[in-house]
Amino acid sequence: MNYKGYKELESYIKARELRMQISSLVLSFPTHEKFQLVSQIIRSSRAITANIAEGYGRYTYRDTRNFFIISRGSVTETMEHLQTAFDEKYITEEILKAHEEKCELIFKLINGYIAYLDKSKNTSSNKNNEAKP
Repeated sequence: MNYKGYKELESYIKARELRMQISSLVLSFPTHEKFQLVSQIIRSSRAITANIAEGYGRYTYRDTRNFFIISRGSVTETMEHLQTAFDEKYITEEILKAHEEKCELIFKLINGYIAYLDKSKNTSSNKNNEAKP
């Protein structure tokens, strides 16, 4: 079986890169943040890819779209956790900006996929309406 599906989506590829970068980044955070900020940022970055995968696996427009919207929310949550890390002086401004740029790109890619879903649904609906007498 040569099924790749969601793994070929640019949004997933970039989100996976971010997730792996976050996992490495938090190793330098103070140990007292292990169950707080570290846990939260790891969960939110993992939720991005997990919701893309789950959404892709859903076979209804509404479910797929909803999971991509949830994934988009996890992107902004991850951005907020990065801002907190910067505010607490765990990361530099340079690291913050680099990760924010990646988050913004992922956000745009997810928006693009949602727009694609919307367009596909509208095109499909129009064809169905035209076919009816």
